[in-house]
Amino acid sequence: MGEPLFRCRLSAPAAPLPHVWEHTVGSCHAPLALRADWQAHLARCRRELGFRHVRFHGLLSDDLGTLVRHHGRLIYSFFNADRIVDFLLSIGMRPFVELSFMPAALASGGAAVFSYRGNVTPPADYQAWAELIRRLVGHWATRYGLDEVRRWYFEVWNEPNLPAFWAGTREQYFELYQHTAGAIKGVDAGLRVGGPATAANAWLPEFLDFCDRHGVPADFVSTHHYPNDPLWSEAQDTEGELAGGRRGAMGEWVREARRQAGGRPLLYTEWNASSNPRYPRQDEPYAAAFAAKSALEASDFVEAYSFWTFTDIFEENYFPSVPFHGGFGLLNLHGIPKPAYRAFELLHQLGEERLPVEGSDETVDVWAVRRENALTVLLTNHALPRQPLAAQRVRIELTDAPPPRAVTLERIDDDHANAKATWLAMGRPEYLDEAQLEKLQEASRLVAEPFSCAYEGRTIRLDVELSPHAVAAVTIKS
Repeated sequence: MGEPLFRCRLSAPAAPLPHVWEHTVGSCHAPLALRADWQAHLARCRRELGFRHVRFHGLLSDDLGTLVRHHGRLIYSFFNADRIVDFLLSIGMRPFVELSFMPAALASGGAAVFSYRGNVTPPADYQAWAELIRRLVGHWATRYGLDEVRRWYFEVWNEPNLPAFWAGTREQYFELYQHTAGAIKGVDAGLRVGGPATAANAWLPEFLDFCDRHGVPADFVSTHHYPNDPLWSEAQDTEGELAGGRRGAMGEWVREARRQAGGRPLLYTEWNASSNPRYPRQDEPYAAAFAAKSALEASDFVEAYSFWTFTDIFEENYFPSVPFHGGFGLLNLHGIPKPAYRAFELLHQLGEERLPVEGSDETVDVWAVRRENALTVLLTNHALPRQPLAAQRVRIELTDAPPPRAVTLERIDDDHANAKATWLAMGRPEYLDEAQLEKLQEASRLVAEPFSCAYEGRTIRLDVELSPHAVAAVTIKS
């Protein structure tokens, strides 16, 4: 089989490329947002990757102190929540408010999730829950102003279709949603509320049918997906599950969810290369190729596509100390960018005019995106684990092209922007000194190198070598 050939006519009409992957990014749970290193990591992501909102669990859990019962009296305290919001606004970001988990003072039972024991039971009193929401949102409207808070998103709960996250029934979740939406809209009709925040694209038709039949507002539809849905557990074989999957499944699920959402905005508030918080490939180029391909394929169908998560400062199971332990984050514990971080950096640098590309291949995908006087051709060579994948030499022909003034190539692969490979060569140290940290930061960098191309008859010809799970960006300035 010959090398793949892709063609793009630069005079062709362009389509918009909304950067939906920059709308929101995920994190662990709310108390971590008070840590200095968490804040430093997020500020870097804001500067370099352009994220605009952040979403996390546990805003209402007892460890943030939002509502507690003391000597029989309910005590509302929004101080810690305000500190988080103040920080986000200070770096030009906003909260994507996930309203979870149940304060013990309102809980109907003791079922809990994760090491921090987030209570997942329905409220014993839905009116008391609605009063908490009304007070919190009303406080924010007063503190930050309605013009600001109308730009936030309020999402009700997290993955209520999974027993691990919701000990009630679907009908009880709908009741929770109805009371929550009513409380938020009671503060101001212009505030945005949505759900059902389910795993694996579940409950969308049922949720919208409930809202339509009962006149309950739903300003957006939210859900999650991972290529190895449903929820991961330690008994699962992540590699085997992914190996048995379909390369195009994520895109298929997005398109079906778009159909089910109808005319409402569709927001994916979690996705990653797997649902496993200890999956080694999430530290490797595999995750970069997966992320770039998934984000670009979703861009036509969603308003937000929120990667889970921006940092390995994450303690759902336990807080690790190994620098590269397969965590969800784009940045590792020390703030060292993983290959997936660099994929988001390449995506951020893209323009917002996508040109049509002709050609196909079983593992290679190509996008052409214009930004002012520059065109970037982004390529990925990706397959699921254990599925056939070889190095590829890819030819791209760009017709109706002016003479190129400068051409550069940036790579993410085993030998480029891959700090984990350097860490492995160091002997896998668990605790890093300053010299090691500096060396790993350097190994993580994207490097733009001059790249040769042919130009004849208003056609630019590029030949790009792609190793397995590689991402490459060729930028042509004219």
